[in-house]
Amino acid sequence: MPEIIAPMEIEKRSFEIISEILGDRYLDPENEAVIKRVIHTTADFDFADTLVFSDHAVSRGITALRNGCDIVTDTQMAKAGINKRITEELGCEVHCFMSDPDVAAEAKARGITRAVVSMEKAAKLPKSCIYAIGNAPTALFALKDLLDKGELTNAALIIGVPVGFVNVVESKELIISSQVPNIVARGRKGGSAIAAAICNAMLYQIRRD
Repeated sequence: MPEIIAPMEIEKRSFEIISEILGDRYLDPENEAVIKRVIHTTADFDFADTLVFSDHAVSRGITALRNGCDIVTDTQMAKAGINKRITEELGCEVHCFMSDPDVAAEAKARGITRAVVSMEKAAKLPKSCIYAIGNAPTALFALKDLLDKGELTNAALIIGVPVGFVNVVESKELIISSQVPNIVARGRKGGSAIAAAICNAMLYQIRRD
């Protein structure tokens, strides 16, 4: 039988193993905790290469969270994965509008995805927001369109990590080219768990500080 290890010890040992495998590879100290948290979530070391960060994106995200910004996700899974204890302490609310009846009705009437309507709804929130997108590339397209129209003024940070094959790569590159602080997983890999992990990495840093 394997040795029974306490949950916190498992996490500590896991991060030690990640550091051992990364070896002497240089990671920007500002981004290191996010990269290692994503690797911890996925066991995929490709993210050490594919995660890209605009200048001081992590610091800006942490500042926004300290100031009580909201977080907008495109899946209930991402919403569920974000640490609620810390967000509540900070006065941050986590939103996912994908299942809202008004969003579903409008998306059907306009013949567009609920992700697009969800982003339009989120753009009207009064508080600064971190957008954590792990599933729908159309959410990223919608955010870029809103930015271009001057209708997205509450975005403190965009986390663009949708997974898949159709329009995924293109949607991420649009966000990288935008003027909004962003953290993006280049290529096809991503997912809701990664979007949540990036948020949690910043939240845990606040807790440690």
